[in-house]
Amino acid sequence: MNNYRKYVAEAVGTFALVFVGAGSICAEYYLKSTGGSGIGLLGVSMAFGLVVMAVVYALGYISGSHINPAVSVAFWVTKRMDTNMAVFYIVSQLVGAAVAGFALKEVYPQAVADVHLGTTSLGQGVPLVNGMLMEFVITFLLVLTVFLTAVDRRANKAFAGICIGLAMSFGVLIGGAITGGSMNPARTFGPALASGFFKDHFVYWVAPILGAVVAALFYEWVLAESEGEITSGGETASRRMRR
Repeated sequence: MNNYRKYVAEAVGTFALVFVGAGSICAEYYLKSTGGSGIGLLGVSMAFGLVVMAVVYALGYISGSHINPAVSVAFWVTKRMDTNMAVFYIVSQLVGAAVAGFALKEVYPQAVADVHLGTTSLGQGVPLVNGMLMEFVITFLLVLTVFLTAVDRRANKAFAGICIGLAMSFGVLIGGAITGGSMNPARTFGPALASGFFKDHFVYWVAPILGAVVAALFYEWVLAESEGEITSGGETASRRMRR
């Protein structure tokens, strides 16, 4: 358990994501139920994006801030982490999400019955295939952003948190009406467990993980530097240094 700090960081980061993100949905419901105007889909999408941005900058140097089983699976598929670590990452994320879900249940008990503590389900009348496609596409874009900004050695990593946060916001914004814009099995699992609402739950495991894996493989096979390019770049840099 030498990596326990990483697992704790993943649990804390996922807790923050679910408590703030799903909590913004609970807050929206509470505001409307008390005669307020609410924050709307744009406000919810901003809450998700900003909390992801904050977590990436606050905890990224410890664990990489996956805070998403789909991201951890993508790292495992591309051999950036071994099986044991991937399993502990995912378990830590689910624990953090579950604790956040029950914390929201304590803070917003009135949000259990109607909005299920901000968990996700397919929109009314949305066909299953459409929901699967939406979660696949927005997770693909999110995870591709992670690889291009936080993994790729050519990227300016100072902007990684901003880019990943924006990708999260855009995914919630465009997917909110169709699926709730989850892109993250843990984000759906925590509120679902606390509220006992598991409608369409498998969608939020299957589609995001498939989208993440395809994004990771697309990065590896198409966009990542090849060994030849890395060697060539290194030789060129060495020659310039000698000059």
